[in-house]
Amino acid sequence: MILVNAGIFDGMRKYIAENREQSGWTEQVFGFYFRIGTLLAMAAVFGCAIFSWFGLSTQLLGAKFDVYLYLLGGLILSRQAYSLARAGLMGLGFEERSEPLKILQKILFGVVGLSLAYVGYGVVGALIGQIVASLTVSAIAFVILSRHLNVRAVFSRVPMGFPKRELLSFNGLSVVLILLTASLYHVDILLLRPIAGSQATGYYRGALMIAEFLWFVPNALQMVFLHSSSELWSKGETKRITALVSRATRYNLSLTLLLALGLAALASDFVPLYFGSEFEASVLPLLLLLPGALGFALARPIFAVGQGKGELRILIAATGTAALMNLVMNLLLIPRFGMAGAAVATSTSYGSMILFHIWAARRIGFDPIDDLRLTRITAVATLSAPIIFGTASLLDSSIVSLLVVPPAGFVVYTVLAIKFGVVSLSEFPKVRERLPVYVEQAIS
Repeated sequence: MILVNAGIFDGMRKYIAENREQSGWTEQVFGFYFRIGTLLAMAAVFGCAIFSWFGLSTQLLGAKFDVYLYLLGGLILSRQAYSLARAGLMGLGFEERSEPLKILQKILFGVVGLSLAYVGYGVVGALIGQIVASLTVSAIAFVILSRHLNVRAVFSRVPMGFPKRELLSFNGLSVVLILLTASLYHVDILLLRPIAGSQATGYYRGALMIAEFLWFVPNALQMVFLHSSSELWSKGETKRITALVSRATRYNLSLTLLLALGLAALASDFVPLYFGSEFEASVLPLLLLLPGALGFALARPIFAVGQGKGELRILIAATGTAALMNLVMNLLLIPRFGMAGAAVATSTSYGSMILFHIWAARRIGFDPIDDLRLTRITAVATLSAPIIFGTASLLDSSIVSLLVVPPAGFVVYTVLAIKFGVVSLSEFPKVRERLPVYVEQAIS
């Protein structure tokens, strides 16, 4: 899907949000990307069909894969349709409508796909569930879009002055950036399996999955910052971007650091409970991965702002350096230290992302750590850590630890964060104003 989507999801959100002073700009951007996305998806579907029709899938993968590849074609089309519709909604600023649809998609897959798999349809049922879920939410999203876009204009050819080359260049560079970022997730796994074996890879993959829990807030920030910062860049509001991003980086570091402390303190309780007692071997690589995952968590929203301006070459240089470091260190450390070596290599390259992208951000024209308050955050973490780790060590039951330590740690950390001025009381109304309407109403 990285190649099939070809950066369209990012490109559509960026350029629709710019809202340039050109008649029918929104429809032109959406229509341009819609046509390209459809052609790319159809080409991929055609490739799957040819691969299956001539029996290549049977020869290489097995007879069952003939059916799987035909269904994969349907899945590609439905995923592309949903990506186009969701990007359109987000570019127009309707996240309160696009994001609940993602939740609906997961629910529909659970109901349809897992039900079909349970009654005996296996992989076929799971694929059908994915297709049904994606098509359903796509249809709903397109209905919403039709109320805010001139549908006829979407299917019209773009005028002569439309910047096709600019949009296509952004897409091409976005694919490179996405592939480099994706390599950070997968190089260690690809190298670890042939060198250390499947069992070690399984333990390591479990640790990696838990470490990625730190990214759920940064992922949301990254998603929103691309198109929201694009609008600000188009208006030349550089100072506002610096203020917004530096404050978000401070909040992001504060929250993610708390999560990292909690995961580290509860690793020996959580991992066996979540994966099973045989996965106790995952605890060490998890602890080694957490510092790097924290650094990557901070970098994600920052480079989304660089994407919003369109300065992708600098971002590619920063991410490419981290990706090269990841490859070299994994090649050096895995043969000698196994999954611990993979964890050190990956954690180091993950952590380097924040350093490289701070440099990139300053080259682009904003400072993401202008209001970081690092000394205060460090003091809060230093005082909170003994309480969090001490409480976890005093409780013998894993379940009790998981029930008691997170809320207790959150209260202690929050009180200290306010006392030390990491978050000032005057900022709470500003944060509340930026919440979605229905969330703000629920807490009022």
